[in-house]
Formats: sequence, C-alpha cells, structure tokens
Amino acid sequence: MTQSHTVQDHVGSSADLDFETNDARQEVVVIANRLPLRYSTSDVGGEWTPSPGGLVSALTAVLSESNGLWIGWPGATEYDSEPTYDGIRLQPVDITAEEYEEYYLGFSNATLWPLYHDAIRYPEFHRSWWHAYQAVNERFAKVAADSVAPGGIVWVHDYQLQLVPRMLRRLRPDVRIGFFLHIPFPAAELFMQMPWRKEILEGLLGADLIGFQVHTAAVNFSRIARRLTSAKGNAAVLEYDDREIRVGAFPISVDSAQISAKVDDPAIRERASAIRSELGDPELVMLGVDRLDYTKGIRQRIRALSELYSEGFLIPGRDVMVQIAVPSRESDAHYDVARRNIEQSVGETNGDLGLVGKPVIHYIHQNLPFDELVALYLAADVMLVTPFRDGMNLVAKEYVMAHSDMTGRLVLSEFAGAAMELTGAFMVNPHDLDGLKDVIRAAVSAPENTARARMARMRRSVLGRTVYDWADSFLGALRTDPVIAPLTVDESRPLTP
Repeated sequence: MTQSHTVQDHVGSSADLDFETNDARQEVVVIANRLPLRYSTSDVGGEWTPSPGGLVSALTAVLSESNGLWIGWPGATEYDSEPTYDGIRLQPVDITAEEYEEYYLGFSNATLWPLYHDAIRYPEFHRSWWHAYQAVNERFAKVAADSVAPGGIVWVHDYQLQLVPRMLRRLRPDVRIGFFLHIPFPAAELFMQMPWRKEILEGLLGADLIGFQVHTAAVNFSRIARRLTSAKGNAAVLEYDDREIRVGAFPISVDSAQISAKVDDPAIRERASAIRSELGDPELVMLGVDRLDYTKGIRQRIRALSELYSEGFLIPGRDVMVQIAVPSRESDAHYDVARRNIEQSVGETNGDLGLVGKPVIHYIHQNLPFDELVALYLAADVMLVTPFRDGMNLVAKEYVMAHSDMTGRLVLSEFAGAAMELTGAFMVNPHDLDGLKDVIRAAVSAPENTARARMARMRRSVLGRTVYDWADSFLGALRTDPVIAPLTVDESRPLTP
C-alpha cells in the first residue's frame, strides 16, 4: 500500500498564504489527536469508518454549522484514499511509525497519561519521546495556522496537543485559541515530576481559554502556572505575556436526546429482554463498561465481586456480572499485560465460583455497537463505574439516561469527574476493597423508593446539560470577552476529588 499523503503535503508556512485571496481558510477549526473517523484495512482494501461517541457528534455539529475544519491524525501511518466525512471538512496530519511509538505510545500514553491519572502506573520520562512530542505538536500548529481564517477560532483538544496553543499563537496571533483537557490535571506534587513541566504550562498558556472537566483540575492548573511561570492572577483569570487567559470548568455530557430515542426503540427494548434471557434470567444483573485501561479499576472490581460471591451475599446463577472491556492501545505492551491480568482474574473467579453453563462474570473484550450498549444499560440493575481516576466518565451518564423509568442503581467512584454531578450515585473509594464491597451491598439492597429517588436526581442533572450545551458553552465563552464560563472557579473551595 502506498501512502497518498505525506507530512509535507499538509505543512506550509503561514507567510506563504494570502489572507485576502485564500477563501479555503475556515472560521472555526478543531484540532484533536484523531480525526472523527479511522482507517482500517482488510483483505478487500482499506476503508474509513466513523468514530462513535457524543464528542464526535457535538463537534461535528459545531463544524457543520460553521463550515468548519477538523484537523487530526487518521489513525494509520499509511492510507490510500482521501478521508471524507459528511458535513465537515477534514485535514489529516500524518505521523511516522517512529513518531507513533515515541509521541503517541511514548510521551502521550506512557508519560502524560499515568502522570495525570495519579501516577497509578509510574510515568516514564525519556528525552527522545519529548522531542517527538514537540515535533508532532509543531506540525499540528502549522497545519492549523495555514487553515484558520483571519480572526477565526481554533479549539485544541486534549493531552496529546498541549504545546499547540503557544506554537499556534506565535504563528497566528490574530486568532482566538481555546484548549480543553478531557482527562484530569494533576496536583502540583505529581506535576512537578515532569522534567518539561514549564514547557507544558507555557504551551497551554498560549490559549485564550483553558477548560477542564472539573473545578479541581482548573484550580490545580492555575496554581501551578502561577508557581512555575510568570503568570499572575487568580484561579479563574491569569495575566501572562500581556494577555488575559480565562480558566474554567466545563463538564462534558452526553447526547440525551439520542439515548432517549434509543431507549424508546422497541427493538432495543426487546434486545435488553433477550440479554437477560441469554444470561439465564437472573434476579440481578450487574454491568461494567470500560475501556481496557489500568486506570479503570476493573481487577479491583472483580476481586470485590469474587469475595461477595464467596461470602454468600451474591449467589452464582441468581446474580451475574457482565464486564465489557473495550480494546485500547493494543500495540502497547502495558495494555497487553493489563488485559492478561483481567482475563486471569475473570477466569479464576469463574473457575472457583461459577456453575456449569452459568459463569458468574460474563467477560467481553470487544467494541460493541452503541445500540447494544444501550440494551445492556437497560438490562442492568446495577452499573459499576469504579475507576481509580477519570476525567469525567460518560458511561455513568449514559446509564443514567437509559433509565427513564427511574430503575437502576449506579455505583460510582468518587474519583471520576462525573461524581461532581451525579450525587445520587452510591459513591465509593475504589482503592478501598472492603468499602467497595459495602457500597455494592448498599446499592443491591437499597429500597426501591430510595433507588428511584437517587436515579431521578441524577437524571435531572444529566438532562440539564447535554454534550451540545457543553460545546456551545465553551465556544460561547471563547468568543466572549469577558468570558462567560458555565461554572465559576472559587479558590476558597476545598480541593476534593
């Protein structure tokens, strides 16, 4: 297969472009590590397939309304056709196989990811990875500089591209730049481990608006920025490089209308009933849906369930658990180890406690269609969302939206961003095994009226703010001066998770 596009095809000098005559420039540009589709190959050739999820839907809607542009990596180092997506323009940014190893698997996912998730796994710091991260970020910035209209808006997304705001501002000081971090931002004690901590902060400070999932992350960033750079101000407004930079919490949400429509679909309701039948018509169905990642607490969850079965609170055959582990970064050896460990735990639990034809844990390592996920949400009496740390966790919100009849109980880690909003959940510290068991018992045993009241409270929270509201509020804040942030940041508040 030959590559139809090279890095040089997409990178030029902004000085070479004429603002007056180049009508291909876009008023709104989104930059993300990935395009909203992925390239895959088979025996019959390659094809582009859309990426699922509410974020893609929301950003696609924004770009469709503004005839905007999405810049991102196609997800493959070689592809033989132009990526196209209904309603929006796409601009691929190529990276080499070596850069994939060092920028993506290396610095992004073996340095930043563990560091920003409480160093659950020790982060690795390698200069070659940092240099690759710088080079790829610069490439993205140059593509954006060549693509955005004079005075336009550029919205940069997530931890893979934290240097882009400053790089882009140097190339295009005329544009408004927003940055949103989808994962947690760590406290100073952790962030200080980063050898290139000042460079990361200065990269982010190139933006006009910096958004985080929760208040705590916004305060963490503002405090560290004032400590390590020349930035002055408070948690919500920073003065840096003769500019005013706004910082705020913009919690992302789900497409409530889409989920509600699927819940009302007779075919999906029938599928939910079929799932319970295929599980042997148990009295209790518990569910976990997680990307396969060491931050998600899947093994701890399995251990807690295993002990509850052994102690007789849960009964094999009567009570079942379905665990969906969505494949993730399969070329990363650390994730291969995580998969083996989880599957070993599942196998041991089923071997020790399962019955013939009735495993206590049904484990699926697959990407499932969204319709199937909604059917699983409907079929589940208890949802277990117990990450050790998560920026938000939209699975929890999707489960809540699927239960319009107010049934269902949500066990939720207090270290997920969603815990700030879903106060009706059964909250748990996932590091505490006995505490996790106690909370599962409480959720299963809660009186029906108590459970319904909790679900109603959570549904009001999710219904009050959709993923489209999130996108509109961020862009509205970016366009407005002073920024009208959806959540104010108060440094006097305690820094709870």
